[in-house]
Amino acid sequence: MAVPSSGRATAQLEVQVLWNRIETLVEEQARALIHTAFSNILSEGADLSAAVFDTSGNMIGQAVTGTPGHINVTGVAVRNFLRKYPAGSLRPGDVLISNDPYGISGHLLDIAVVTPVFMGDDAVAYVASICHTVDIGGIGYTLAANSTFEEGLYLPYLKLYKAGRPNEDVHEIIAANVRAPDQVLGDLRAQVAGNSVAARGLLELMEEFGLSEVDSFSADITARTERAIRSAIEKVPDGTYTNELMMDGAEKDIRLCASVRVEGGAVTVDFEGSSSASELGLNVCYNYTAAYTIFAVKAALAPDVPNNEGTFRPVTVVAPRGSIVHAIHPQPTQARHVVGQAVAEVVLGALAKAVPEDVICEGATPLWILSASGQRPDGSPFSFTFFTSGGMGATAKGDGLSATMFPSGARGTPVEIVEASSPLLFLRKELRADSGGAGQYRGGCGQVISFRARTGLPWRLPTMYGRTAFPAQGLRGGAAGARGSATRNDTETLEPMNSYVMAPDDVVTLLLPGGGGYGEPGARERDAISEDVANGYVSGACARDDYGFAEDGSQP
Repeated sequence: MAVPSSGRATAQLEVQVLWNRIETLVEEQARALIHTAFSNILSEGADLSAAVFDTSGNMIGQAVTGTPGHINVTGVAVRNFLRKYPAGSLRPGDVLISNDPYGISGHLLDIAVVTPVFMGDDAVAYVASICHTVDIGGIGYTLAANSTFEEGLYLPYLKLYKAGRPNEDVHEIIAANVRAPDQVLGDLRAQVAGNSVAARGLLELMEEFGLSEVDSFSADITARTERAIRSAIEKVPDGTYTNELMMDGAEKDIRLCASVRVEGGAVTVDFEGSSSASELGLNVCYNYTAAYTIFAVKAALAPDVPNNEGTFRPVTVVAPRGSIVHAIHPQPTQARHVVGQAVAEVVLGALAKAVPEDVICEGATPLWILSASGQRPDGSPFSFTFFTSGGMGATAKGDGLSATMFPSGARGTPVEIVEASSPLLFLRKELRADSGGAGQYRGGCGQVISFRARTGLPWRLPTMYGRTAFPAQGLRGGAAGARGSATRNDTETLEPMNSYVMAPDDVVTLLLPGGGGYGEPGARERDAISEDVANGYVSGACARDDYGFAEDGSQP
């Protein structure tokens, strides 16, 4: 990926080479983490971030693998660690850990691991990862808690390793408080291993180029990126663009309001008017809100510019303290993804009024996280989490992707992996016909998924999903996508933002929502309709009623 250029050609070449090497080493960090992880959340879902930072905590580069809610908060996270452990207080071999939801990634299930990179006795950089852990104790992965004290184990800023040796007290406390200690501790070791790969690679890079520090390079890359982002913003007409989005809540429906002010190469996004905080775990911490806001601005206006500290500086995020998008201690946040990922959509909807051809229609946000727990026949506990998704929204350039997790960036877990790793059995998993909103470009399709447990015992399923009451909207005449729903035994509706105890033989069926369409349906090309019908994305009835074609997809 090209870095915005300036200065002498030789200097630009050196910067480009260094940048490419930084990109390579953070990708190696992420791959090492994924390949050594114990849980499928990391090995298959890739719900993580991996990045390298200068001595001030500025993010220099990040792995492509990862989610905005992890990647775009790591700089803030590293600076929080440095406030607790300033320069001179760390030694080679130290590794830091925390899951502070209000200072890092928004809920206790996200654990940050930070490793200082030493050259001699001096810390010259930091590498870090933030990963979603399979369990953190408490009442489990639900939104039922009324405060963060009930949601699980809260780890302040601590040393996970001291001078290369495990801090056994911290390891034992974690193991004693989680339902799956082997997976949780195994994933933490994978984070440490991934960090060590990046740290070693960075030192080799510095030696090869004769560098004694990386702060100068970081400042150069950051400045170039900031200039490129501001240049992209300057192409948007100055003005204030507003949008509102309604979504499923727990006590009541949730309203997200975004006012996007574009002025002089900078963007200010204000969430004034959004719903007040929930008494349950739907609240979003400021860092997470800012992360998805910045992601939306960058995705719409400058998708090809590298993502680092320079990306963040032109964007200011204002969120009222104590609101649904700015949780404060001890407001519960366990299911913060439900609202937090919709932040990107409400911001994109506002930007659509300025640059409609550069944004994506609303999609199946949030991703549907399925977290089943209970006991195995031998009495041992199980807690298994996997990701599924509906369809993405269409754009001015093409159809929305089906069963794709936008804006999360996480990956779905294959059925074979889930069945081999947990006592769950899938009976059906296929794309959901007619779920993508009609349009010149069709919204992506959702899925139909049926599954049950094989334990012969009752088990628990929280229903943390959305788009059951408020479908994904289209743009410029495009139709809304289909709503989502969930049932037990095809008879009882499972309400969102709830938690259910399933009987041993209960079958859960999910109809995941589709994305919104872009443009008038009548403008869709004949061949595209025929192909949709042939592939089962669109039924004959939908081709007839929504597009005015014959039921086989041909023109009448």
